[in-house]
Amino acid sequence: MERKIVITVLGQDRPGIIARVTGVLFEQDCNVENVSQTILQSEFSGIFIVSMPGSLTIDVLQRRLIDRTKDLGLHVYIKAVNPAEPPADDAAGDPFVITTQGPDRKGLVAAVTAIIAGYGVNVTNLQAVFKGGDDPTRNIMIYEVSIPASTDRAALAGDLNRKAAELGLHISIQHRKIFEAINRI
Repeated sequence: MERKIVITVLGQDRPGIIARVTGVLFEQDCNVENVSQTILQSEFSGIFIVSMPGSLTIDVLQRRLIDRTKDLGLHVYIKAVNPAEPPADDAAGDPFVITTQGPDRKGLVAAVTAIIAGYGVNVTNLQAVFKGGDDPTRNIMIYEVSIPASTDRAALAGDLNRKAAELGLHISIQHRKIFEAINRI
């Protein structure tokens, strides 16, 4: 019986990381189902959802990945994915994009996500690009969120706008389809 696992790989970026990791997975008869990979400054970060054969243990796979990536200086973490109940219809929500621009300071992400979480809204993707300084066009955060139908969207927007004003941020809240049409993603 196949099982699903999540593998997190971190380390200094260099060519060949994905090839090495997926090569080991192939050798172990694993199937990569989803991958999210990015480079933050000079650091590689990859998350893989993988189905693995029932005859393979997480410990054996982790040892093989560590052994085969040791020369790359990678950190590998594996955990089992527990089968989840399907989300309630309301929990799926509508996709929105919240964008902030403004001066860099500690606590920006924490302040915005505290409000988002307080309304039961899930952040599905977050990109933050901080270049430093007070130039508002150089510090951008893009939150992709899923807002449940039962959420008071006007209250959420009001709280986010108040917090943005307090922090000196420009904030935009748009349905993802509108955001994509405007920004031609």
